[in-house]
Amino acid sequence: MSNRTTQVEQDCAVQQGCGAIELIIEPRDKDLGGFSVRRTLPTAQRKMVGPWIFFDHMGPAEFPAGQGINVRPHPHVNIATVTYLFEGEILHRDSLGSVQAIRPGDINLMVAGSGIAHSERERPEVTAVAHRVHGLQLWLALPERDEETDAAFHHYPAADIPALTVDGVALRVMMGSAFGVASPVKVFADTLYVEAQLHAGQRIALPSADERAVYVAQGNLKVGDTAISEHAMAVFADVAGVVLEATSESRIAIIGGQHLGQRFIEWNFVSSRKERIEQAKRDWQEGRFAKVPGDEIEFIPLPEENV
Repeated sequence: MSNRTTQVEQDCAVQQGCGAIELIIEPRDKDLGGFSVRRTLPTAQRKMVGPWIFFDHMGPAEFPAGQGINVRPHPHVNIATVTYLFEGEILHRDSLGSVQAIRPGDINLMVAGSGIAHSERERPEVTAVAHRVHGLQLWLALPERDEETDAAFHHYPAADIPALTVDGVALRVMMGSAFGVASPVKVFADTLYVEAQLHAGQRIALPSADERAVYVAQGNLKVGDTAISEHAMAVFADVAGVVLEATSESRIAIIGGQHLGQRFIEWNFVSSRKERIEQAKRDWQEGRFAKVPGDEIEFIPLPEENV
């Protein structure tokens, strides 16, 4: 998705944690035009968790017939985007010529690298009837050595994502390695992304990583005596033996990985260098990004406060 303004950091309620939990981020809804998202990263208190620099939970959005997600072409540099749906479908197009319908359980990995433009819309067959869209969109900062890598697109069908059961808990290892299983999804640094669905009372150990966080997409968790409510993200200290327990039917995302150092973020651009973001802004204004085949007419202009 594209940010509507230069201000990417979300104004969230943040609780300082104790023991294993460093802080709990409780996002507020952010309007993206026709539907809302909950943004937990970045915030003023926490910019990144491992390589993850952006975490949006979109929907569930209810669309009547004739309406739907309709995000015009917009640019990115120096990151990779990850799109994952719980419900619905989004049609991805990009300036490499990729055309891909994203469906529940799939992982869409778009490597912006030196620069890419893309759009996110819906097929006419989908918008012809009332429908829902619900999912997560995340951005991965790239290690400095890979920031200017060639742009690329990778699509992983749901059937290719490893699924397993640990202590009765259904898991999918989306990216990286956890619970003895490795995902085929391409990574550039040590990266952790696991989905888990727990029944009330079920428990699971938090996988190890340099930095870790858990987002509660649905339900409620607790760690010891600390509650983590629906739509909150708990950021954890690097301590062993952390156990998550569901206090209601829950669906969670566990993210984390290698700390990459400072990144700058403005509008849809992320980089380790401020001057690279300024160059990307000029390139978009002056039409130097490649167009999106099949979606060449419309585009999202650089917000006025960036000009």
